[in-house]
Amino acid sequence: MTKKDAVQLFENRHVRSVWDSEAEKWYVSIVDVIAVLTDSDRPRKYWDDLKRKLQIEGSELSEKIGQLKMKAPDGKMRLTDVADVEQLFRLVQSIPSPKAEPFKQWLAQLGRERLEEIDDPERGIDRLLEYYHRKGYSEAWINQRLKSIEVRKELTDEWERRGVKKGQEFAVLTDIITQGWAGMTTKQYKQYKGLKTESLRDNMTNLELVLNMLAEATTTEISKEKEPKTIAQSREIAKQGGEVAGNARKEIEEKTGKKVVSSLNAKKGLKSPEDSEVH
Repeated sequence: MTKKDAVQLFENRHVRSVWDSEAEKWYVSIVDVIAVLTDSDRPRKYWDDLKRKLQIEGSELSEKIGQLKMKAPDGKMRLTDVADVEQLFRLVQSIPSPKAEPFKQWLAQLGRERLEEIDDPERGIDRLLEYYHRKGYSEAWINQRLKSIEVRKELTDEWERRGVKKGQEFAVLTDIITQGWAGMTTKQYKQYKGLKTESLRDNMTNLELVLNMLAEATTTEISKEKEPKTIAQSREIAKQGGEVAGNARKEIEEKTGKKVVSSLNAKKGLKSPEDSEVH
């Protein structure tokens, strides 16, 4: 089964999802859906209680729920209950919420948009542009962000060619690259910016994006040249790629007298003079 992880947004709330390209359907995290619909601060308990209620009522829905590994708030991949769109429609009927109808419409749109993007990839790019414009990002930032997506894709494609496994191994190599150029792990970087489940790259300044791209593009080129056969070799290459951008960061800081790694995030506008903040 070929799958693709994604984070969808419903009313600016994160909903973890996985697209199964063979079955051509989304599998969505149930606890995320419950958090959105109920605003509960304990969505897992709510789901446990609801499962028991459904079982008592003789519903087969809870028995057909599957599990997939999804990235948790702590950055680790953990098994979580998931449902496809059809199952979610039935599940939403069991959750009293004023958001139920808008959420059903969102679910229907979610599946339709993904199928459209498969037939015409430009639709996906257009929707991404619309999302960033709606969030108030500048044109210059959006152009950098789109380029960073391309650079990241080239890197992950190279990793897959070298036998690096998605999930934990991708995360380890990404941490090494980030540590090399930014001086902190991905988790530390997100904490520094005050992020939880938000995308780190969506909260980088233009200069941070550029240096991150340099680190990832360099890692890709070194990997192509050295053709690593083991994860240990890929780790060493990731370190080298990160260090190239790290040296560039240090030189920029020396010339400007300002820190490049910033605590700014999307909510702070990514354009405040706090760019000079020391970490």
